[in-house]
Amino acid sequence: MNLSLIARRTLLVVVALCLPGLVSTAWAEHDGKVQILLLGDSTTEGSIPRILRPDGPHLEKVLEQLLAANEETPPCHAINSGVSGEYIRRLIDGGRYKRDVEKLPGLDWIFVRYGLNDRARLDNFNEQFPADFHELIGLLQKDHPSAQIVLMTVIPFSGEEASAEINAHVRAVAEQADLPLFDIYPRYAAELERGYNMLNYRRYSLAKVPANYHTLVEPFVHRDQVMVMGNELDAILGQLPGWYSDRHPNLAGYNVIADETAKWLVPRL
Repeated sequence: MNLSLIARRTLLVVVALCLPGLVSTAWAEHDGKVQILLLGDSTTEGSIPRILRPDGPHLEKVLEQLLAANEETPPCHAINSGVSGEYIRRLIDGGRYKRDVEKLPGLDWIFVRYGLNDRARLDNFNEQFPADFHELIGLLQKDHPSAQIVLMTVIPFSGEEASAEINAHVRAVAEQADLPLFDIYPRYAAELERGYNMLNYRRYSLAKVPANYHTLVEPFVHRDQVMVMGNELDAILGQLPGWYSDRHPNLAGYNVIADETAKWLVPRL
């Protein structure tokens, strides 16, 4: 455990002992646990895996379990605050930051992963994305002064060129803000070498599935979409145009993110 965390906890205990009537918000939700916030877009949230496997375990729970597997790691609680389609400007201007992030108690670590939707939504990505990122960092430092903010690169999602452009900005912002950079991209890319489609779920319009297969896919239909966590139907439907086009992580993909995050974090706790 790092000395700054020990110092903060020691100070908190002293204050609590001296002022027994004081109700501390720092550890109000999960007393005595290292608080880890995962802030980002759909590649953090995992909305489709949560539909397909409500009981998970999902990214935040797997991260907790991996950290707990290390005997020298203090108890940890991970909070998933990812939202599909989100980019930094929407997080701030849409009110979600104020509602879901600003007053979270006792955060020790904040992992921030944005860029995919920013690149798609912003008119002047190369200028506005870094500016928005610095604005978000300023808010986090003001509202959570004791937390260590960590900037993360994006996972392979939008192609190598787009990913390289986004991640170059993330690296530059981290250097300018003097914040640690956690580069998740290489590990995720390396895992994809084992099978390009093994880390993404399949989401496909039912209307595009030939009618003679509708009975087959019925157990996988959610509203008007065929949703499959892995490769169960690949041998039959894998030749359909666009069958593999959705690159969002499945549970295996989120396990890669959780595992690499735990490996990065354990030596720093």
